[in-house]
Amino acid sequence: MLQVENLTKRYGKVVANDDLSFRAPAGEITVLLGPNGAGKSTAIKAIAGLLRFSGKIAIGGHDNKSMEAKRLLGYVAESPGVYDMLTVLEHFEFIARAYDLSDDYKAYQAQLMDRMELHEHAKKLGRELSKGMQQKLSLCLAFLTRPGLLLVDEPMVGLDPYAIKELKQMLAEERARGTAVLVCTHLIDSVEELWDRALILMRGKFEAERTRAEIAGSGESLEDLFFALTAKGHEHKEAQA
Repeated sequence: MLQVENLTKRYGKVVANDDLSFRAPAGEITVLLGPNGAGKSTAIKAIAGLLRFSGKIAIGGHDNKSMEAKRLLGYVAESPGVYDMLTVLEHFEFIARAYDLSDDYKAYQAQLMDRMELHEHAKKLGRELSKGMQQKLSLCLAFLTRPGLLLVDEPMVGLDPYAIKELKQMLAEERARGTAVLVCTHLIDSVEELWDRALILMRGKFEAERTRAEIAGSGESLEDLFFALTAKGHEHKEAQA
């Protein structure tokens, strides 16, 4: 579903993403792991079409900036982006109109609102919601279109334990539906029971890629691998200082 080839993004002399190539297959949860500043969010924003970059990104065989690709995409940013002057219900209506969803979307909307406990906030404006409720709304809006590719950047941050449990179940359901899910996080335990494919990013480059089957077959621990690589990263920084 998602194919990234030679993704490079520079901010002046700083290389945030250095010739990254990877894929996120349909029906799998791919996690992009790395410490803060590794380039995870930059890669996610490039895939979402929000940044200029060198390389090629295709979603469902379409260039990621094409309308065909955007219709397949659901995106949740690291910081929730809601409209200050729209109510919760108006946010759903806006997305439904933008994606030309049929009227039966409202049944699914009700399910999403129930799972993220949004019903009692239905008439509140975006600016009246707490950060946690804004995050829940952003998640619901991304799920509403039943995307082919779901990008979620640090999705657990700011959520209460109940919402985290529900979100994990929702992500598992999307995988079962055949959605390609790409989760960007530095919190390994938040995706420990979910991931199928893990990519570890350090200083803009991939240091390791593993599938769950490879980890299970080798007896390796993803957590141990991650911390071993990040420890090397700290040593590298100290050596350069």
